[in-house]
Amino acid sequence: MGFAQLGQSIDGFIATRTGHSNYVTGEEDRLHLHRLRALSDAVLVGAGTTVADDPQLTVRACAGASPVRVVLDPSGRAGRDRPDAKVFTDGRARTLRLVGQDAGAGDGAAGRARDRGEETVELPRGDAGFEPRLILETLARRGLRRILVEGGGATVSGFLRAEVLHRLYVTVAPVLLGDGVPGLRFPGPVRMGEALWPRARSFRLGTDMLFELDLRHLASGPAPA
Repeated sequence: MGFAQLGQSIDGFIATRTGHSNYVTGEEDRLHLHRLRALSDAVLVGAGTTVADDPQLTVRACAGASPVRVVLDPSGRAGRDRPDAKVFTDGRARTLRLVGQDAGAGDGAAGRARDRGEETVELPRGDAGFEPRLILETLARRGLRRILVEGGGATVSGFLRAEVLHRLYVTVAPVLLGDGVPGLRFPGPVRMGEALWPRARSFRLGTDMLFELDLRHLASGPAPA
């Protein structure tokens, strides 16, 4: 089962134009994120997030065990450009790095990676990277079934587009960025009636608003006025 979360500005960006994102949303949303991690078997991010943000992806703000950390690294970029990333070096949780079969480990440090608890798995990749269903199947074979897709926007959008997410959490902060790194982006409909209309609940998190979207139940759009 895959579920995802994003924190964004009210105008739809998850970071500034320079990629700075600490922090778009507030402390209450970060607590919610750590609770989601504690409920997960694995937490997944793309290479771009690993390079730009250097996240720890561990559970620190609440009780619970840290999940397996999964880095999607189809071209070997994360291993090449950020070999010192926390997920590869801190040893605080197991890390699984998925690389393209034609990319290999990419950093010449496979032995050191194994010593730190990092495992590299090669997967076939297409022009857009790894196929999300193949990713989930690969993780499920390792006993990892509750997968939190944490970022970035392109990675979450890819899983949403592949229709493999059961639930999506979007927290909106009352801040305007003007432009920046976009959150969800996928080919949209021509008419509103063709848009995705999941069942939704909303919760206030301090000054932020959390939207919980149930993607298992998608309804048709509203009737024309």
